Amino acid sequence: MLPLGETQDVGSWPRIREIAEATEAQGLDSLWVADHFFYKPPEGEPQGMHEAWTLLSAVAAVTSRVTLAPLVLCSAFRNPGLLASMAATLDEVSSGRLLLGVGAGWHDPEFEAFGYPPDHKVGRFEEWIEIVARLLSGETVTFDGRYYQTRDAVVLPAPSRRIPLLIAGNKPRMMGIVARHADSWNTAWFGRPDDRLRERLDDLDRALDEAGRDRASLERHVGLLVRDPDQAGEDDSDFFAGNVEELADLLREHEQLGIAHAVAILEPRTPQSVERLARAVELSRG
Repeated sequence: MLPLGETQDVGSWPRIREIAEATEAQGLDSLWVADHFFYKPPEGEPQGMHEAWTLLSAVAAVTSRVTLAPLVLCSAFRNPGLLASMAATLDEVSSGRLLLGVGAGWHDPEFEAFGYPPDHKVGRFEEWIEIVARLLSGETVTFDGRYYQTRDAVVLPAPSRRIPLLIAGNKPRMMGIVARHADSWNTAWFGRPDDRLRERLDDLDRALDEAGRDRASLERHVGLLVRDPDQAGEDDSDFFAGNVEELADLLREHEQLGIAHAVAILEPRTPQSVERLARAVELSRG
């Protein structure tokens, strides 16, 4: 996960670019950005962030190999036609490196601040994702829903390949949408696998079974919180703080549960932390 501007130093473009280039140089697989206007804690001032899609486009220009993905775009913030066109364009300029991660959104202070309807988030998302998926498949889409309407809508130029969709969500209704539309699914944030993670994996399998879909056809992703105890940084008990060998074991534990891809928030967000993660990945694969 790239920093998005939480502080002027960590979230500056030179630092973000440095992390992106280190990730690619170290042989890791992907770079991810969150999609928020800001985060407002229950007590305290809002914490600002750079705009996700602009940042992802900039990262596409300074990398050549890694997968690029939002974790995840909030559907409410962008009309489905606009988002489908944005996705087709970024996939083109990045030579087919986009994994389109989307979700319904959750942080109500953002919705309230900018006038986005905070109600019926899942219902709105259900219509939105159907339109996006159909547009990215090259269809001409006429859709008359409760929240969205289109008339002979089309994305031109059409995507040059089928852009994979990742959906993040954990409740039963969202799991059903995942089973119908997604190529991959993400759940976050974790350290060691726990009962909460296992319950979510079981819920996902149940949703796939109910949809009549092969469980093996959906890739599972997990978000991990990883801290390097040898570097100065915030000491948060939610973060896994083992050494490189223990971090490799952590990755193996998740893989044994059927997790195909781990997305890590690193603390601190430095090239050294990226290099440390890369060493653990190499050990886990050995």
